[in-house]
Amino acid sequence: MNRSRIIRNRLVFSAMFTALIAVSGFFIIPLGPVPIVLKNLFVVLSGVVLGSFYGGISLLIFISAGLFSPLFVFPGPGAFLTPLGGYIIGYFLASLTAGMIVGIPKVTERKFQFSVFIRLSIASILGFAVILFCGMFYMMRLFSMTLTAAFMAGVAPFVIGDLIKLAICIPLALKLRPIAARYINEN
Repeated sequence: MNRSRIIRNRLVFSAMFTALIAVSGFFIIPLGPVPIVLKNLFVVLSGVVLGSFYGGISLLIFISAGLFSPLFVFPGPGAFLTPLGGYIIGYFLASLTAGMIVGIPKVTERKFQFSVFIRLSIASILGFAVILFCGMFYMMRLFSMTLTAAFMAGVAPFVIGDLIKLAICIPLALKLRPIAARYINEN
């Protein structure tokens, strides 16, 4: 496969993840100032399936689009004046972090390798943690909250939901990485 075709495929996959992240944000469970959404599952998946660069591109497109359309729970740039702003920043950092740990999938990866499973697990756990802690620290800064108060408002309510999403993310990534590798990697 030639280089320009691979780059095109990577950008198409990035756009597909942008769409998945955007659509998943409409499935909302209201819970205080920051609702529970399915979005962070696809945020972490973008990094573990596409790697840090193209996963990050997915989030840059999503965040840019959210500044001019109602993709965020609070539409437009005003979202950054709410606790949601920290989670949005966390989305980008989570995709980068998760993608850096696992890298772009290789065609030589088997469907199940223990080392890949461990890297995917660590990357996914850290991806979800980055989102939560960015949200928590943003709340601390925005509302002059204590660490404990911000943890109780910005992390604790989401742990169980994120553990469920984590349990979905890892096997899904194990299935998607070999498929993506055929289209986005040269080897």
